[in-house]
Amino acid sequence: MAGLVPFNRRNLINNSFTDFYNMLDDFFSDGWAPRRSLQRDTFKIDVQDNEKEYVIDAELPGVDKDEIKVELNEGRLTISIDREENIDEENKNYIHKERRYCSMCRGIYLADADQKGVKAKLDNGILRITVPKVLKEDSIIKVDIE
Repeated sequence: MAGLVPFNRRNLINNSFTDFYNMLDDFFSDGWAPRRSLQRDTFKIDVQDNEKEYVIDAELPGVDKDEIKVELNEGRLTISIDREENIDEENKNYIHKERRYCSMCRGIYLADADQKGVKAKLDNGILRITVPKVLKEDSIIKVDIE
């Protein structure tokens, strides 16, 4: 129930004890309750397995293409974002601030990924990566019975 304001404290919003109550709520909150953490938050990805290729879509709203690094190493596709945090906080009077810049990384193992022909395109906050598959010959052999 983290984040809910108890009925008897609704009138204390403008009180100077609000920060103290928030600290107490954070300390005594249930450990099993899902909580939002900026350290664990990351971007969402979808992976499609087509007959001849993999198609990976990553949601990266507000990210420029020069902040993205895509690597394929022995079947391991890694998408990383590295953003510098702008610390121009002088004369800012934030009441609450959640927006910040950080680094994030996601990795996907694609067993039969071909190192050649990988393409990536960023369009309207969606990074689409196309990874061709290595064409494998049929490895089924017929065994004669003696």
